[in-house]
Formats: sequence, structure tokens, C-alpha cells
Amino acid sequence: MLQLKQIHKVFNEGTPDEKMALKNMELHLKPGDFMTVIGSNGAGKSTLMNLISGKMIPDLGEVIIDGKDVTMVKEHKRSRLIGRVFQDPMAGTAPAMTIEENLAIAFSRTASRGLKKGVTKTRRTFFQEKLEFLHLGLENRLQAKVGLLSGGERQALSLLMATFTEPKILLLDEHTAALDPARAELITALTKEIVKTYQLTTLMVTHNMQQALDLGNRLIMMDKGQLIFQANEEQKQCLTVEKLLEEFQRIRGEKMSTDKAVLI
Repeated sequence: MLQLKQIHKVFNEGTPDEKMALKNMELHLKPGDFMTVIGSNGAGKSTLMNLISGKMIPDLGEVIIDGKDVTMVKEHKRSRLIGRVFQDPMAGTAPAMTIEENLAIAFSRTASRGLKKGVTKTRRTFFQEKLEFLHLGLENRLQAKVGLLSGGERQALSLLMATFTEPKILLLDEHTAALDPARAELITALTKEIVKTYQLTTLMVTHNMQQALDLGNRLIMMDKGQLIFQANEEQKQCLTVEKLLEEFQRIRGEKMSTDKAVLI
């Protein structure tokens, strides 16, 4: 479903600030795979997500989604294939618009375009059915402005908007990091349920190592733009945070960053 072939990305090439963001990146996700991505700051995780989504273009290499080469396809066109949830609950929604208006925009990602009503009676019923899945009562608040929702409610709505059209690829970019523990737990549970229900091929970046172990069937570790460790479903079941840290030290010959966000 997703292939990255020999991806290279360099920032500020030829200057004193040159930085290799991704080097020889190879990644293959089968339909339904849920891969978690860990690594300290500067490992290349965000660059990886931006290259898959089309926000950035690689210097070398190919990005293939569902058998189609999308390397040079612009982000707005690639969005028909990709759902993405960001770290900031404010980033994935339009705060001045209502819940149903936000959902209508997300729905139009895969629908044919034209001059017609964004919210019809049939579509409103569809939106209510999908919102019930969140168990937050939002199905009864379709006319509420999204800017008035809590951070957890907005992130749950963003997650729904990114997935209810069943995209080929779901990208979760530290989507629980900005939430308090209770809301983060809620969004984590919703993520697990939605991905399982729709069998979505998912790539999730997280600083929370325990979350990376608890979710998904595959795991990769990145450092300095390279994929340095990966575990399949069977291997992942035997891993702990301590073992991951030991693995990093074995591969790199040094301890991973002691940033608390990495070690949670």
C-alpha cells in the first residue's frame, strides 16, 4: 500500500547549515499495516511524514501509494489518498465553521466537485452516524462552532475527518502529544478502534515509546535521517522501553536522548 524507495532529502545543501534529513529511506507497508515510528528530535520523523503527504518532494527516490507513483503529485491532489492528523488540535479543523461544515469539507476530499450544497439531509444523517462512533455526543451538536470544542473533542473530530472516507494511508503525526493524559488516552483508544474497524494502513509518529509499543503491528526507530531498527509483529510483542533503549545504544554506540518525552 505504501512504498518509499531510496528516499534522500537534504536541507540547505551546499551551505554551512546543510543537514541530511533522510538518507536511503526504504519503507514498505502492506494493506492494513499499522506502523509506529520513534526517534529523538532531529531523527527525520516529520520530514518522513511530509514527504509521504506531498508537503515536501524528495531530492531522490520514489513515493508509491497503492501501486501509483505519487512522488511529484502535489499535496492537495495527494490528499484524496491520505488522511492526516497533526499534533496541534487546532491544525486539522476550521474553528470558525460548524462541526457539520468541517465534516462536509473532509467528505469532499474524495467526492466529485461542483456547485451543490455541502450539507444535505442524507449527508447530515451520515455525519451523525459517524460522530456517534466517537461516544462524545458531538452528533447532537452539528451546528456548534468547532472553535468552541475542547482540545480532545477537536482532535477526535480531526481523527474522524481524516478517516471516515477510508483513505489509502493514514498519517498520525504525534496526534496525542498536545493533550492531557486523560484526553490522550481517549484519542489513543479511538485511534486503535478506528484503524481496526476500517483496516487502515497507518503510520504513526510518537515520542511516547510505550504508546509505540502498545499500538500497531510494526515498529521502526529512526536516527539522523536513517531507519536504524525495525520490528515485526512477533518481535514487537517481546519489546519493552528498556529493550528499545538498549537496542539504540547497541546500534549507535551511545545512549538515546534522555528527553523525558522520548522515555515516557
